[in-house]
Amino acid sequence: MKKITIGEAARQSGVKVPTIRYYESIGLLAEPERSEGNQRSYEQSHLHRLAFIRHARELGFEVDAIRTLLALQDDPNQSCASADAIAKARLIEVEQRIRSLRALKAELEMMVEGCGHGRIDQCRVIEVLADHGQCMHPRHE
Repeated sequence: MKKITIGEAARQSGVKVPTIRYYESIGLLAEPERSEGNQRSYEQSHLHRLAFIRHARELGFEVDAIRTLLALQDDPNQSCASADAIAKARLIEVEQRIRSLRALKAELEMMVEGCGHGRIDQCRVIEVLADHGQCMHPRHE
């Protein structure tokens, strides 16, 4: 079984070296064996796990959800109900974000359309930004 350096693991997985080290430090990725020169020595299983983590992060899963999904993956004979629940929760978050972005888009369109292209003292964009009470989009605090 061929072992590779952290730099090569980063290149092959598309995960940056500091991120690989971070995943090791928080337990998402098992620390690899070390060479005689104390360099990390990764195997194919590490690359598969890095690909899984990278894809889950691209889909917006939080670290705790990824940790649970990895634990589920490590025990393939159990029900997939937990994995389904995690994915459904992420889907709900995405749907909420889409609704929020649509409302934000509508507000920005109204601001731009309301602009008379005159002077700043009559600018709708500046008015709305200066007074959130004129904004239709909910506050994000």
